[in-house]
Amino acid sequence: MGVPTTRMLVLAVVRMLQPVHGYDVRRELLSWHADEWANAKPGSIYGALNTLQREGLIAVEGVGQDGARPERTSYRMTPEGEKTLDDMIRESLWSTEQPKHPYYATIALFPQADRDEVVAALRGRIVKFEADLIRLERDVRRILAGSGNPLEAAPYHVADNLQLVAEHTRADLEWSRKTLRRIESGELDVWGG
Repeated sequence: MGVPTTRMLVLAVVRMLQPVHGYDVRRELLSWHADEWANAKPGSIYGALNTLQREGLIAVEGVGQDGARPERTSYRMTPEGEKTLDDMIRESLWSTEQPKHPYYATIALFPQADRDEVVAALRGRIVKFEADLIRLERDVRRILAGSGNPLEAAPYHVADNLQLVAEHTRADLEWSRKTLRRIESGELDVWGG
């Protein structure tokens, strides 16, 4: 079983920026696009902070209010949190488990779908992936042009992460193009027609 990604990311950001407010953990992870590649949504980030505190992996450093802003809680890592994060990173680094892509099941069910709808959906996927690649490549250039200091900008390692996302997107794009060509040429005809 894989490491809970949001949990690991939240712990890592707390370690990197401590003491840190939950809002800043959220902002940092969103600047990494973790909401896209790790499904680290704002609600799950705050939920993870609460769970990590309850489990003793992070501790409240303080609660304060700055001017008219709402009261904010800042967190720091505990020794148990340090150990847990190191274990999670190590497990994840050595894992070769492939992600369970939700589209795999859809491909297996192509014969159950209307051929014209499959073709239209593949064309839509191609356009979306082409646009995603343009955005990802732009974001990589922007990050690498910055300071790399997580207190000022997205750190350089985020560019490496986005490069991996781009490579997966590129592979999905090529598969979609090839499959569309095979369907349109009649080479792939699972509809008996």
